[in-house]
Amino acid sequence: MSKVETTYGETILKQTQEIADMFKQAMPKVTTNKNGYELRTKVLEMAQNNVWQDYHAKLGAFETSITKDEETNEVVTTVKMPDVPGADQVLETAEKFYSFVNGIQKNK
Repeated sequence: MSKVETTYGETILKQTQEIADMFKQAMPKVTTNKNGYELRTKVLEMAQNNVWQDYHAKLGAFETSITKDEETNEVVTTVKMPDVPGADQVLETAEKFYSFVNGIQKNK
């Protein structure tokens, strides 16, 4: 064996192991099972995305109607925009998703 292998080999091995341990600590811990809080948060996120996607689809196809007023003979333009979803609508959608995940059938 050469002097490099015997003198520095142990030091290099120790430093390499320290770097590997440092990376292990820095890497996030991967868990495959989510707790109830994480599941409900994910369902709420999915519901919020669903409600807003629905809103944007309706916003892209807003309703416009043009009529003629019989009394004044003026053309009246009416624009109907979709309602902006609030927290209640998001929570209602989340409840539907959560019920589906749990296999709960609600009577309509």
